[in-house]
Amino acid sequence: MIEVPQAFVNGTVQREGKRGASWVEELPALVAELLDRWGCVPDGDVLHGGVGIVVPVLRRPDRTPGVIKVSFPHPGNVHEPDAFAAWGGQGAVRLYERDDAHFAMLLERVRASSLAEVEDAEEVALVAGRISRRLAVPAPDGLPRMSDMAAGWKRQLHRDQAEFADALPTRTVDAALDTVRELGGGRTDLLVHGDLHARNILRADREPWLAVDPKGWAGDPAYDGGTLLKPLIFGHVMRHGEGDLRRVAHRILDHFAEAAGLDRERTRRWAQFHLVQAAFHGRRRGFRIAREGPRLDLVTQFLDRLAETLTPYRHPSHP
Repeated sequence: MIEVPQAFVNGTVQREGKRGASWVEELPALVAELLDRWGCVPDGDVLHGGVGIVVPVLRRPDRTPGVIKVSFPHPGNVHEPDAFAAWGGQGAVRLYERDDAHFAMLLERVRASSLAEVEDAEEVALVAGRISRRLAVPAPDGLPRMSDMAAGWKRQLHRDQAEFADALPTRTVDAALDTVRELGGGRTDLLVHGDLHARNILRADREPWLAVDPKGWAGDPAYDGGTLLKPLIFGHVMRHGEGDLRRVAHRILDHFAEAAGLDRERTRRWAQFHLVQAAFHGRRRGFRIAREGPRLDLVTQFLDRLAETLTPYRHPSHP
């Protein structure tokens, strides 16, 4: 039987309560059954992220390295194997086996180091953009559509704006709402990773870099410019100071858009939407890196400034 890392157990129980405690208790038996069914043997310590564990394995009979990933059952994880299947190893890890009922997959093994370890933010943006271009294949049927999510995003932004009336300038929130209305409702049928930040792009042997942990949506790949920018520019500022925040943000987004073959303005608008969303989210729930107190205030204030920086003086609803 595998040993589930205690930090993962604690985090899951804290977040999910009794349901999480029951799930982690059943994990060792589930993994043992998957190892037997998929013809694998353990090959190293169990790793984990925020919502799932990763068990390094060797696949019989040729001892090919792989990993068994098991995620806590959540709607956001449902279409991860669908995305991997559609990509077929193009820009992302290969999917070997899947057990959708248990949110489990047997995947190609990659290295533990991620693109987040590269200090040059522009190089990170270029690599992520090249990956994004390769992932933008026709979306398979049945994936959640960004156009269907747009109404929920709008409602939440309106609620946030009402509850935190003095948090952000009206024009900044209005610009994010315009983006959802004008870009979120499009009928683009490309496969979107949905969480393409530097920690979800890992070093590999088959290719230099491969993507992991997709959401698997149908929509506009420019959306991922925002998922990339938030942690990337925060890390850049931690290392080099804030400096000309506008210039740094635009250069990161320009490099990403050019490498991904995306429209720069469309990418910038999605990034601004992400930042507004994140600024309100932090006020409601905090962040993994800062749950409360002065550190949370600093992160939230930084997101506020960045969202305002990426807001044009005249956004589309105010010609």
